[in-house]
Amino acid sequence: MSALQQVSDGHNKKVRRGMYLLPSLFTVGNLFCGYACVMYAMRGDLVTAAPFIGVAVILDLLDGRIARMTGTTSAFGVEFDSLADVVSFGVAPAVLAFAWGLSELGRWGWAAGFLYLTAAAIRLARFNIQTGAQTDKRYFIGMPSPAAAGVPAATIFLYPYPLIGTAQALAAIAVVVIPALLMVSTIRFRSFKTLNLGWDRAYIKLLGFAALIVFIATEPRIALVIIAYSYLASAFVGMAITRLRGRHHPASEG
Repeated sequence: MSALQQVSDGHNKKVRRGMYLLPSLFTVGNLFCGYACVMYAMRGDLVTAAPFIGVAVILDLLDGRIARMTGTTSAFGVEFDSLADVVSFGVAPAVLAFAWGLSELGRWGWAAGFLYLTAAAIRLARFNIQTGAQTDKRYFIGMPSPAAAGVPAATIFLYPYPLIGTAQALAAIAVVVIPALLMVSTIRFRSFKTLNLGWDRAYIKLLGFAALIVFIATEPRIALVIIAYSYLASAFVGMAITRLRGRHHPASEG
């Protein structure tokens, strides 16, 4: 083997190692965002804490896609991603909600936060064991943990003022308990990985995506709340449409 070939092979090995490391770097970023959210929430800086969960959602989407695009998926990456998600989409939203208003309820408040954390961990564990199963790739079974974390994060980002008194603190209960129950439910939520909007021309999709970015950039608080709650409600809208179609098109006998 010539010296040139040895140098080339060594370079290729370094490139492959770098490619395997790249998805994990995004996972580390995801983990950092969850940690930063907890730190700022403990200091009472909810305006800064809440957006970190949104950034964690973006990084969580990117690490998986990059791993699949580069062919660098691994068992380590899957486990590392799940552990990071427990922090960013389990611990961080629970602590954020506790700092926002759950603390007003005493033991009931931290119990509600722990309920959310447990639901997120169960949801992630269930997703891991269902990954290799023959399931409909168009849907998630139960609300995905990043989307569930987006509900309290977007709500608190819209109204980052501490809730005072039991009556107000009940709002904090709602924004953690409802997503928690949906995460461990068997309700189907649409997966956008295989979503086809039915448009023939790709530039229309790009235009719609650009409009979404503009909306988030100009009115981030309103836009993120609309996105978070629209996705939450979409599962129930889908269930209602399916039932209506079943009534109008009953199965034929025979």
